[in-house]
Amino acid sequence: MGKVAATLNVMPVSPDTDMAKIKAEIKKLNIEVKSMAEKPVAFGLKLLEVLFVVEDKEGGLDAIQERIAKIEGVESVEAGDVSLI
Repeated sequence: MGKVAATLNVMPVSPDTDMAKIKAEIKKLNIEVKSMAEKPVAFGLKLLEVLFVVEDKEGGLDAIQERIAKIEGVESVEAGDVSLI
C-alpha cells in the first residue's frame, strides 16, 4: 500500500482557545505531521490546518479525524485536500 498526504481543518471552540495546546495534543497522536498552520476565519477566530501523511488504508483518515475531534478545545474537524503520494 502507498501513503496519503491529507489536510485536516481543525476549528477551535472560540477565538480564545489555546491553539498551542491543541497543536501539542495533535503531536502526541503518533501521526506523521508535516506542518500545522493557523489560518484566519473571521472575527479573530482561526482554524488550524494540519498536513500529515498516513498509510493508504480504509478508515485511516476517519480514525485520525475522530481522535483530533476528542481534543479539548476542538469544535470540529473537516477533511481538506487528500492525495496519494
